[in-house]
Amino acid sequence: MMAKNNLILFISILLLTACAPASNPTSQPVSVTGTFSPISSPKETPTFTPLPSIPTQRETETFTPTLRAPTETGTPTPIPFVDSLKATVTADLLSCRYGPGPEYLYLFAFKKGANIILIGRAEGNNWLLVENEPQRCWIHANFVEIQGDRQMLKPMYPDGFKLIVSPYYGPTSVLSAERKGDEITVTWLDVRVSPGKYEDEDMFPYIIEVWRCEDGEIIFDPLVSRFPFITFVDQAGCNTPSHGRVFVQEKHGYAGPAEIPWPSP
Repeated sequence: MMAKNNLILFISILLLTACAPASNPTSQPVSVTGTFSPISSPKETPTFTPLPSIPTQRETETFTPTLRAPTETGTPTPIPFVDSLKATVTADLLSCRYGPGPEYLYLFAFKKGANIILIGRAEGNNWLLVENEPQRCWIHANFVEIQGDRQMLKPMYPDGFKLIVSPYYGPTSVLSAERKGDEITVTWLDVRVSPGKYEDEDMFPYIIEVWRCEDGEIIFDPLVSRFPFITFVDQAGCNTPSHGRVFVQEKHGYAGPAEIPWPSP
């Protein structure tokens, strides 16, 4: 009986020792999971944070040279104006007129070889102002030999010179100014100039002064008409706005001007 009990006790001890190793492996997975805990995705983010700051700094630096470009080109050399230039008439007879164009009233004519003094120019065409007291007058630049550059003369028209005023007629009024493409048509109130107030049979009763755009430049064009309307070309593409005005012309002077409400291109 004692031997049987000892056998049972021995078997029980064996069973207990056999079960003991099974509890040790269960603690090892805890240590295994602990080895993965330091490997976490947040540690990868610091490697990306410096990248956005690098291109933004380089982009701001690339724009600084372009800001300096306008200052380098914005230094045009001003033209030094002079008070007068000497010139000699080369045409047999050179008309000197009351305005800077071939259809203004006639004052008198210079003979070939005459020495004259030029004191100004009209902006946008080739007419020059002659010093002639008591009445200054205008000649075409193609018929004189100038001692110097005519562009050095001061611009005198329209701001520095006034047309003589008619004592008999008042100004007209512009009725409309319409554009179709590059063409502008202007109409105004008719002012009837009597035949006795004509300088000659070829005189035009209306002078339409237009500063119009052509090939990117403003051209001064004194147009004429016998009727209270006119059509002319004005292109787009000029930095300075086009403009114009209408005068009534008779042999004693001019009435006006009536400003043209310029239609946009």
